Amino acid sequence: MRSYVIADLPGDGIGPEVIAVARDVIDQAGRRHGFVVHWRPCPLGSEHYLRTGQVLPDDVLENLRKADAILLGAVGSPSVPPGVLERGLLLRLRAELDLYVNLRPSRLRPSLESQHSVMSRGAPGIDLVVVRENTEGLYAGAGGTVHRGTAFETATEESLNTRAGVERCVRYAAALAAGRSGRLTLVHKANVLVHAGDLWLRVAREVAAEQGVELDYAHVDAACLYLVDDPGRFDVIVTDNLFGDIITDLAAALTGGLGLAPSGNINPDRTGPSVFEPVHGSAPDIAGTGKANPAGAVLSSALMLSHLGEHAAAADLESAVDAVLGAGGAPTTRAWADALSAELAKRVAR
Repeated sequence: MRSYVIADLPGDGIGPEVIAVARDVIDQAGRRHGFVVHWRPCPLGSEHYLRTGQVLPDDVLENLRKADAILLGAVGSPSVPPGVLERGLLLRLRAELDLYVNLRPSRLRPSLESQHSVMSRGAPGIDLVVVRENTEGLYAGAGGTVHRGTAFETATEESLNTRAGVERCVRYAAALAAGRSGRLTLVHKANVLVHAGDLWLRVAREVAAEQGVELDYAHVDAACLYLVDDPGRFDVIVTDNLFGDIITDLAAALTGGLGLAPSGNINPDRTGPSVFEPVHGSAPDIAGTGKANPAGAVLSSALMLSHLGEHAAAADLESAVDAVLGAGGAPTTRAWADALSAELAKRVAR
């Protein structure tokens, strides 16, 4: 029987609630499809930081490297200053594990099409993927503040773009596009960010020509308009770290909201584990109320299973979510869990 070691980072807020459901449905899918998951609990997040003063200890990081994948709930708490967990945990994981692709598929679930304002205008179904460069750009951490607290306080943030970093991200996106429609769109702001934009454009043109994919380009502001007005023009989008962070939330809003949005922080070279997480955040205002929707965590789990080669199990998880949505969803986390289990049981019975 195939087996996988998956690090379980439930995190903060609603994270533990949705990850508990995700773990359960993964185990159910494993029993049908002939694999078993060995879960490795890793309680990083706000509580760990407040208790120990540590965000990501080196020994914990070394243990994470040994996993086949990492399933992350959400991190963040009003009790922790902004940036502590984001930089010390999330961005450090991306850098240390070389998770240079952030993969964000945005597909309008079939059960939601009739309710959708874009669909009501006769637009084609929305099924696109954003490939966001995940370790460079404005999130690389370059910059600083001088003369803090004075009238001359100056803060700088520097966008770092290496040819190697840009090229490997574009190559991943081009290969993905070649397996879909053959259409790749670069989103940037090359008319203003003339140095970084020029690098991205030159690399994208070279890689697209080499891979035989059709390349389009859109300024990021225009891309936001097109996503709302004509989302069918996009199939695979490749973009830098900041722009990707912004347009993926817009794409999620167009396809059911952040509660349904999966993501993967991918190491395509597989020199370490990739991290899979829903993008809805820790939602501390509803933590413990039983209202959290686990669909994003389950769809992220499907991405994870696909990454591990368990494509049939991944398809089962996706179709179970679609079936529950098609039946009107569920009012509580527990009800979602029960409904997903019932759908998976039907698939086991076939």
